[in-house]
Amino acid sequence: MLKIITGILLSIVIIFAFLLPPPQKELGEVSRIFYFHVPFAWVAVLAFFMSMRNSILYLKNHYFGYDIKAACASRLGFLFCFLALLSGSIFAKYSWGTFWNWDPRQTSVFILILIYGAYFALRSAIDNEKRRAVFASVYSILAFCSVPFFVFVVPRVFQSLHPADSIIDASFRLQLPFKLLVLFLTSLLGFSFLFLWIYKLEVSLLKISFEKEKRSGYEL
Repeated sequence: MLKIITGILLSIVIIFAFLLPPPQKELGEVSRIFYFHVPFAWVAVLAFFMSMRNSILYLKNHYFGYDIKAACASRLGFLFCFLALLSGSIFAKYSWGTFWNWDPRQTSVFILILIYGAYFALRSAIDNEKRRAVFASVYSILAFCSVPFFVFVVPRVFQSLHPADSIIDASFRLQLPFKLLVLFLTSLLGFSFLFLWIYKLEVSLLKISFEKEKRSGYEL
């Protein structure tokens, strides 16, 4: 059911993202990437939050299932963070003439990729399952503390070439036309469902793998 809803929502987004007017007329056709770039970033934050939540639950209950869920969420967060960086670089090429110019928003996302890349390096460096789960959980919690800072604070403190917020103006009022706002919210929902579908699928596959190996102490 989840994959059907996801397919319907993303089909609507893909079709109407190119039928409706560009969200920012002054930026032209390239601003249509807004319907994908922002949801990528949103899902990355959501995934990293779920990784932190599962890490806290592991430290509290010591069920390996929570560690597996945390790792799955981090992997998907890393993927969507990379997609946000990639789509942002495409926008930068057509808007500023170069894929990369160390803009604060670009740099912040790149640093997050490095932070969570270190998370996977940590997991691969420890053979003992219990020690790996504990160290990875602590790291995941600390890593998420940097997410709000790099996603919401840094881009607003330092001068950026990035376009002003297309959704909410300085007075915190919605400024997207109704049809574009509905499409944007549909995109957020669709990509959120896509994340949840892939997340559940990956956790289920890992659960089957662990059950086959009959690892003790595993519980989901």
